[in-house]
Amino acid sequence: MIAYTMVGTRDLEKALTFYDPLFAEMGWDVCWKDEACVSYGKETDLDFPRFIVGYPFDGQEAGVGNGTMTAFQFARPEQVDTLYRVAIDHGGSDEGAPGYRPQYAEGFYAAYVRDCDGNKLAFVIYPRE
Repeated sequence: MIAYTMVGTRDLEKALTFYDPLFAEMGWDVCWKDEACVSYGKETDLDFPRFIVGYPFDGQEAGVGNGTMTAFQFARPEQVDTLYRVAIDHGGSDEGAPGYRPQYAEGFYAAYVRDCDGNKLAFVIYPRE
């Protein structure tokens, strides 16, 4: 089980403009917040993976890894569509509009965005068969 994923930012307040409404739509809680980072997850469920956005601990500029992406799984295309729109409306950039991706699997539905620092996120539905 993954405990947490962390992405770096150059501007935490700007990042929160993107992430707060996105995780609110997903039903995730703010589990921790200080001047350096914010942790999202399920506050009362320590087994639920956390997603953290914050300044790098080494004090260096945040950078984006080529090929690095965090994907969140959902059950219905409407959820993917909504999250894509929330991300774009709050400063995200398009990396692939919502739609079926038969090259990955029949029934695979996804949308891809980047946050204001260039971190890539995916909202996906895996086929059940």
